[in-house]
Amino acid sequence: MMLKRDIHIESIYSEMPFADRFAQAKKDGFDFVEFWGWDDKDLPEVKRLLDANGLKMAAMSGDGPLSMCDPVNKAPYIEYIKGALAAAKVVGCPVLVIHSDSLLDSPQFAKPMSGDYSDVTRYCAMFDVLKEIAPMAEEAGVTFVLEALNIVKDHCGNFLSDTKTSVELVAAVGSPNLKVLYDAYHMYLDEGKICETTEKYLPYIGHIHIADAPGRNEPGTGVINFKNFMKHLAKLGYQNSVGFELYPATDSATAVQAIRACSEGI
Repeated sequence: MMLKRDIHIESIYSEMPFADRFAQAKKDGFDFVEFWGWDDKDLPEVKRLLDANGLKMAAMSGDGPLSMCDPVNKAPYIEYIKGALAAAKVVGCPVLVIHSDSLLDSPQFAKPMSGDYSDVTRYCAMFDVLKEIAPMAEEAGVTFVLEALNIVKDHCGNFLSDTKTSVELVAAVGSPNLKVLYDAYHMYLDEGKICETTEKYLPYIGHIHIADAPGRNEPGTGVINFKNFMKHLAKLGYQNSVGFELYPATDSATAVQAIRACSEGI
């Protein structure tokens, strides 16, 4: 079985209107797409574009304006998640990406906490939320994937920044509909050892993101050998989607060529 690939149509194809990106993704050989937020989209139109181009959703962001690790946000965060689950139903999206913190648009820092909380308080706040939303995911047939982000370059102040902690939180909740999103770019910067880490935590990985480092551009622009990484995932028997969430170094067409070069036939 070949690896399931998807392309991120907000970070890629930025040269064209959003509505045109669905047809371009299909033309470029993808059957699955993903994007970030759902609350700024015309969801029925997204569903129409997916169907018209023979595409399916792989993932989209489930959270946004609120930080899960801030104890004061529990109730509004869960309400927002209910909206995300409803949105996922409209567009047929099986995976919702969630994070410890909400991020400011510019610069890319985590939003300040409402108080001076210890790490223990933040972990407990996240566990409380995850424990409550996991049954909601099970009922909806959706999987939440908890994503750690790098703190050395892109997301200063983000609380969750390593795979081990992400997995331990997910394991503590113990739901089949709660897993981690392993972003090879973020975790290469924070941890390295992307092959060893994915092998160690494979049962907990529900989605993977790929971008080269440094730069967060397409494979071949940095130091990670993504063709070998894709072969490694195939050898492990990884069953979930690999999403190319990256910023083209020059243009989208060149980036797509690089994506194909590292992933075709695997």
